[in-house]
Amino acid sequence: MENIHKFSEFATDETALDGEKKKLSEILNQEIIVTGQMITQSTKNNGECLKLQYRLNGNLYVTFTGSKVLIKQIKKYKDQIPFVATIKQVGMYYAFT
Repeated sequence: MENIHKFSEFATDETALDGEKKKLSEILNQEIIVTGQMITQSTKNNGECLKLQYRLNGNLYVTFTGSKVLIKQIKKYKDQIPFVATIKQVGMYYAFT
C-alpha cells in the first residue's frame, strides 16, 4: 500500500484573514489592534503585498498595502501580534508608530 500523508502533517498555517476591507488612507492616525498579517506576491507589481488584519472601534477589518516600510516592520515584529499601533504617513512612506 502506498504511503498516504495527512494534510495536517505537511500544510503550513495559511489561515484566511477575515474582515471588512478598508483603504490604508481610511485608518491613518487611528489606533488599531493588529490581529493578523499575510505577505504575498503583489498582483499589481513585482513587489510584495501585505494583508493586514486589525480591530478598529471593535470591528474587524483588513487592509492591503505594498508599503515597503510596513512590510519590513511587520516581518520584524510579527511574533508580537497582537499589538496596538498607529499607522502614520511620514513623508513619502507609511510606518507603524
